[in-house]
Amino acid sequence: MSAGDVLCIAGVVIIWGLNFVVMKWGLHGLSPMLLGALRYTVASLPFLLFVRAPTVPWRFVVAYGLVQGIGQFGLLFTALAVGMTAGMASVVMQTQALFTLLLAVPLLGERGAPLQWLGLAIAAMGLAAIASAHGDAPGQMTMLGFVLTLGAALMWALSNLVVRFAGNTGAKYDPFAFVVWSSAVTLLPFYGLAIGVDGADATMSSLLNLGWREAFASLFLGLFATLLAYTLWTRLLQRHHAGRISPFSLLVPVIGLWAAAVAFDEQLALAQWLGVIAILFGLAINQWAAKRRMARG
Repeated sequence: MSAGDVLCIAGVVIIWGLNFVVMKWGLHGLSPMLLGALRYTVASLPFLLFVRAPTVPWRFVVAYGLVQGIGQFGLLFTALAVGMTAGMASVVMQTQALFTLLLAVPLLGERGAPLQWLGLAIAAMGLAAIASAHGDAPGQMTMLGFVLTLGAALMWALSNLVVRFAGNTGAKYDPFAFVVWSSAVTLLPFYGLAIGVDGADATMSSLLNLGWREAFASLFLGLFATLLAYTLWTRLLQRHHAGRISPFSLLVPVIGLWAAAVAFDEQLALAQWLGVIAILFGLAINQWAAKRRMARG
């Protein structure tokens, strides 16, 4: 890889690692659905006038927007609002790689290598260890938050498959345009959910009294975590084999745990540390096995 590729990887890992702390900041003054609406407003409306629609069937643009936007981040923002800690969210979200493997079997007809399934089993034990350390005290991970975060990881895996299906059409598209237009798909559902859950008056009051922290979170999540990071990551995957790029996502929880400890003084229980180690070890085995299998053809 070139020096530019290494810088792109480092940028994506840092942005996505800090992402979870920024989400928590935004949720101090915004409801989960309204934060999602503002995130995708920033990521789409300023660019729709001069970014052409991607050259892929619209069903993939719509599906990706709904699954990755409403599904993944609607659930993740809700999880963070009801007691999921930022650091643990950065770890549990990485199980999307394992959900992708599980879903690829019935939907794409793929069969994982034995070592990939071993990695899945180890990571599952790590999840069980993390779940065992839930609590309801301030600063602790709640069980509801944990379950919702798992749901968000599942939605991320489904969005990965949408991209795979789009790629199978043979269409070559600009990742930036794909992200912009799929982000626009989420606007009506997110604003509708915000009004339905919070009420029209509360939603309007939040928008009119937007503080600097909520504004910063919306801009960071829309411009950096959505447009920049996802575009760079997709372009890296277009230039290099997935088995060479995907393992770098394992660095995201390292940044996420450090950032959460600095920003919120989050501390992990022993069972959670063991779970983190098991998940990262299981994911590393999974990625190594996938890379080895692809190298053999």
